[in-house]
Amino acid sequence: MKRSSLFLFCLALASGTTFSLAGANPTVWQLTEWPNTDFEQHAIDYDEIMSGGPPKDGIPPLDAPVFERLIDGQATEWANRLGDREPVITVAVGQDVRAYPLSILTWHEIVNDTVGGMPLTITYCPLCNAALVYQRTVDGTVLDFGTTGKLRNSDLVMYDRQSESWWQQFTGEAIVGTQTGARLTLYPARLESFASFKGRHPDAQVMVPEDPSLRDYGRNPYPAYDAPGGTPFLYRGEMPEGIEPMARVVAVETAQGSQAWSLALLREKGRIASDGLLLSWTQGQASALDSATVSEGRDVGNVTVQRLADEKVVDVPYDVTFAFAFHAFRPESPIHTQ
Repeated sequence: MKRSSLFLFCLALASGTTFSLAGANPTVWQLTEWPNTDFEQHAIDYDEIMSGGPPKDGIPPLDAPVFERLIDGQATEWANRLGDREPVITVAVGQDVRAYPLSILTWHEIVNDTVGGMPLTITYCPLCNAALVYQRTVDGTVLDFGTTGKLRNSDLVMYDRQSESWWQQFTGEAIVGTQTGARLTLYPARLESFASFKGRHPDAQVMVPEDPSLRDYGRNPYPAYDAPGGTPFLYRGEMPEGIEPMARVVAVETAQGSQAWSLALLREKGRIASDGLLLSWTQGQASALDSATVSEGRDVGNVTVQRLADEKVVDVPYDVTFAFAFHAFRPESPIHTQ
């Protein structure tokens, strides 16, 4: 099976649907799945949009996530199946601390949740390895997000159910519809191993499937996607120079604008200080996109990005993503490799 065919097959598995690729056609979109979207308002060229395969919400978001609580750092019931090296997105709002395993998010991509009273959307795009958490209140309205089934620069295009505007997951910007130009606010989160999370928050909550039989949770439907020498799926843009397109980079908004550091560089140095930020790397986190089983993925390590604020060290929003994705959305921004 050719590489492109393999990933079409993987996307079908992820969505549980059959599909065919189609070009950008707002008229057809409006007549079929999107009658309530204002396609006259848009911030991008529609030729940049590609169908990822699944239809609207074919990859179903989670709107009422279910959790199990750790007891003295020990997982219970379904969460006990998670390996210590498995990657989880972790969020803390006050004393409310939660982990969202990528072994679940790979199959749903979006979780609409409220943490510590704050409405948040927890997102993961496997094709860009972009794990981002946004506040989902815009101009006083709480938005609920779903998946359009569309991609731009190989990245998930979301939509909000209130206006059916389309939003770019990588940037948090509304790119189509009445919300065009609006931006979601990033909220600090970590992508870390389950063991790291349990050690830091021994009594926190872990998201688990409402129905464990709904998907093959724990299996990676994109095996070897991040293998060295690989290329991104459904991406037609320019590739970055001086770094492999599928190499991981740590992307951060700094006082000097968007910047990224190669994960290989951070791994070599252990710590990097820049623009008042401290980037750190420790071993022990599995890649969610390597082995057919998430827990068996090769070690890509844990990253933290912090700064000093009011004499305290606080987490800063960051993203461990692929170099091609950072370059696609931040073409003028540097990727530091040495």
